[in-house]
Amino acid sequence: MQETMTEPSAIDAASKRLALALDALAAAVERRQEADRGEQTLTAQLHALGNDRSRLAAELDAAAARARSLESVNREVAQRLDAAIHTIRSVLATNER
Repeated sequence: MQETMTEPSAIDAASKRLALALDALAAAVERRQEADRGEQTLTAQLHALGNDRSRLAAELDAAAARARSLESVNREVAQRLDAAIHTIRSVLATNER
């Protein structure tokens, strides 16, 4: 024959189950909060990376524009040097006659 639980022992068992359930819930809440903190950290890092990318893109654009400008100036200087060399050779050739 099976003994029936007395009312105090049934309440004790229910209380223990409730306490375990509350502990499990508290642990789940803590895990979720940690996950949320991790997500916030990742979001902040992603935002910082986006800012860095924008800054670097702007710096790259400025550097490319500066390089194009220097190339243009370099071509102009080379043309002027060629013209000056041509003029000097012409003067020297005229003076040698």
